[in-house]
Amino acid sequence: MTSDVILVTGGTGLVGKAIQHIIQTEPPTSRFAKRPGETWIFASSAEADLRNPEQTRKLYEKYKPTHVIHLAALVGGLFKNMKYKLSFLRDNILINDNVLSTSKDTQVAKVISCLSTCVFPDKVSYPLDETKIHAGPPHDSNFGYAHAKRLVDVQNHAYKEEFGCNFTSAIPTNVFGPHDNFDLEDSHVIPGLMHKCYLAKQNNTPFVVSGSGKPLRQFIFSYDLAKLFIWMLRDYDDVEPVILSVGEDEEVSIKQVADAIVKAMDFKGDYTFDTTRADGQFRKPASNKKLLSLIGGFEFTPFEEALDYTVKWFVENYDTARTGLKK
Repeated sequence: MTSDVILVTGGTGLVGKAIQHIIQTEPPTSRFAKRPGETWIFASSAEADLRNPEQTRKLYEKYKPTHVIHLAALVGGLFKNMKYKLSFLRDNILINDNVLSTSKDTQVAKVISCLSTCVFPDKVSYPLDETKIHAGPPHDSNFGYAHAKRLVDVQNHAYKEEFGCNFTSAIPTNVFGPHDNFDLEDSHVIPGLMHKCYLAKQNNTPFVVSGSGKPLRQFIFSYDLAKLFIWMLRDYDDVEPVILSVGEDEEVSIKQVADAIVKAMDFKGDYTFDTTRADGQFRKPASNKKLLSLIGGFEFTPFEEALDYTVKWFVENYDTARTGLKK
């Protein structure tokens, strides 16, 4: 019987809520189910400001974690990343440094930190894989955030070499699901389009998607990602990061995303693409070969099924969702 205490930082965000859902709902026979004797703590920023070493230490003293899934970060959309590069760099460096050093000091058995595909170089050969993180500078639009996240990989290696710590990291591709940030000014593409379509339906106005709809992305459903984090916690003990993603053959165009949202929302109004708006990068595929070679037999939720589920959740929880409209 284990008596493990798993602390999830950033536990009330998109991925933290998804892990909580899986831990609460997986049947006991599932390899992703909560195990006897395990205690899961989902901490929010209201409980401790992880930029502060004293508050971080107090959080650890309160819960005495044996394992940590570190999701907490200062995050934002493209506009915020471009405007506040120093804040994104400093705040995330402080958060990560406090979590890792406190984990080392309190002899936490394992830490998995969450990185992002933005850590990869701007100019790089595709598909992205785990060996290319430090192969060149990241894109200029978010270099503050990207460098702070890259440093986690550097720190993990240093902690392992100097102190033998079992610290590693995960690199998810574009995540979506319930409890996402649906703020129109500051969200990622799927929650932003969902909110836009919802308002167009409510107000009988056109649903206009920025760009041509042609760029391709790999999207991972938050509940699938949650299972992969639980798998890493139990079965992955190498310092080298793992990309957590659907396969390159499962790229979806922005038009396919918008079409699926229109269908799921039952939107009957005018629906167009504003091709005067920039498209951004056409595609940035990441390889999930390493993941699949290690985990064996993992079934991803089909994209449209996951999207339908998320739209339904958003519509039902609109009044309490993070829409940016209620302060």
